[in-house]
Amino acid sequence: MALILGIDPGSRITGFGIVREGRHGCEYVTSGCIRLGDGPFPERLKQIFDNLSELIGNYQPQVLSIEQVFMARNPDSALKLGQARGAAIVAAVHAGLQVHEYTARQVKQAVVGTGAADKVQVQHMVTQLLGLSGTPQADAADALAIALCHTHSSGLKEQVGAGALIGLRSGRMRRR
Repeated sequence: MALILGIDPGSRITGFGIVREGRHGCEYVTSGCIRLGDGPFPERLKQIFDNLSELIGNYQPQVLSIEQVFMARNPDSALKLGQARGAAIVAAVHAGLQVHEYTARQVKQAVVGTGAADKVQVQHMVTQLLGLSGTPQADAADALAIALCHTHSSGLKEQVGAGALIGLRSGRMRRR
């Protein structure tokens, strides 16, 4: 039963969520937000690294799933987001985690069923899929959605891979 750490990176708030992937679906482990305040930007990056390193040490996930950078209207915001992602990825790689990246559209498609879903729809579906008693804060819900996206994607890859192997063994598939 793998633990997947999902991260919704941000330069002010970084959301995190951990789910346990099992034979019968996913279960909620923990989630929350790292609030970074208004300090100097390099210090905020250090906070992301330190907090995620502590979280990884406490829960021992095997996988980090993180949202890819999207092109924002403000280039400065996009650069800061990229640096926040970098701090999170370095914390994960430093701890030996596998890192998988997903677009916002892939995450929404996997969790809500449409790549055009809004934050409220993502929060609702995360709450339903994980059987939560309350609605998580938006950044934490996004992080849980990113973790759930990984479980859906890895399950699909396994099914496709197994199907391909079965097809090869039965002789139904041919190379082109």
